[in-house]
Amino acid sequence: MKKPSVSRRGFLTTIPAAAVATQSLVLRAESAKPAVLGGKPVRTEPFPPWPVWDKSDEDALTEVIRSGKWGRGNGQCVDQFEAAYTRLTGAKGCLALVNGTNALYTSLNMLGIEAGDEVLVPPYTFVATVNAVIRQHALPVFLDSDLDTFQVDPQSIEPRVNARTRAIIPVHLGGNAADMDGVLAAAKKHQLAVIEDACQAWIAQWKGRNVGRLGDCGCFSFQASKNINSGEGGAIISDREEFIEHCHSFHNQGRVRKPEFGYNASATNLRMTEFQAALLLSQLARLEEQSKQREQNASYLTSLLREIPGIIPAKTYPGCTRNAYHLYMFRYQAEKFAGLPRAKFLRAMRAEGIGASEGYARLNQSAFLKTTFQSRGFRRLFPSERFARWEEQNVTPANDRLCTEGCWLTQNHLLAERSAMDQIAEAVRKIRNHAAEIAAG
Repeated sequence: MKKPSVSRRGFLTTIPAAAVATQSLVLRAESAKPAVLGGKPVRTEPFPPWPVWDKSDEDALTEVIRSGKWGRGNGQCVDQFEAAYTRLTGAKGCLALVNGTNALYTSLNMLGIEAGDEVLVPPYTFVATVNAVIRQHALPVFLDSDLDTFQVDPQSIEPRVNARTRAIIPVHLGGNAADMDGVLAAAKKHQLAVIEDACQAWIAQWKGRNVGRLGDCGCFSFQASKNINSGEGGAIISDREEFIEHCHSFHNQGRVRKPEFGYNASATNLRMTEFQAALLLSQLARLEEQSKQREQNASYLTSLLREIPGIIPAKTYPGCTRNAYHLYMFRYQAEKFAGLPRAKFLRAMRAEGIGASEGYARLNQSAFLKTTFQSRGFRRLFPSERFARWEEQNVTPANDRLCTEGCWLTQNHLLAERSAMDQIAEAVRKIRNHAAEIAAG
């Protein structure tokens, strides 16, 4: 029996409105010329600026100025922020510091990582993770990455552990959570300290528990680009009160806040100012609302992008029960875009009004590492054969591929209206449909 014919218009009336809208965007993207080839951009207005601020931020800073109590020790804002952040994360203690890098540095010191030790680190992270290790005159040993999640691969830990290995720093990159079950199992087996670099993952969760509480401690950043922003700022959380008190003494020139814990080793000054803390308290008031908007937009954007061949949104592990979405990360496969190089794809995206960028480069191949290892201090600490073995171990095939395919959208993209997510997907479709022309240009 012959099936009844259905017109295109008739078909569209039989499917949900959301699907009709998506279909319309697909059809428009197929016919539209990309902006990089002289067409009209899909988005002409800017994405929401960052930071977001209002009168409450101004009032918070003004109150500190007028109080005349600008530094920790005579004001109350830093103490109040630490209490608020403790409640937010569910930790038993929090220490606020000048920035996230020094949160890592302080944690390494208080966990006894010393000159000549080795620390396992991801190769796909901001350089601060590694710089903190180097400042201890410890050797950063690079693990490999997991392509699907952009996170560290716990399977690469075992082959890199030796008698000098003292700690591992898993990074919860982009607000997504690293595989903490795998990391903690390896750490327990080899008696390694675990410092969670949660500098991009303030309210991310692993199995319902806030990241930063799963290892020995967690380190956070409040630098200008971060989802909680005070220009610069950092924090350490832990469920070990004694550890937090030792960190406090270290960051405050060795002064003891609770004599029963004591502290007699060397120390420094890494105190947060009252201005930073006042801003953070104000920023915390809008964090949950902003976070929910990021999560909703990210989920919708993923539903659009995963339908486009050659675009692979970053996945989360089953244990990741909340993603903070400091970054929206995806992989770009040039072979599905007529061989269009990633750099030209990103340039075409920017022409469409979508400020996408490539992710991290191969940190483990950075020239500064070899310069560091050739320094007098490192040559005294490590024999030449250790550096030769380091070179042999420094093979990270998954990360090498990730660094050629990774693409990012920053968190403020996800604070735009829902239709902006449609525009992002539309821009990608336009570019893919005309990829050969763009590649030839």
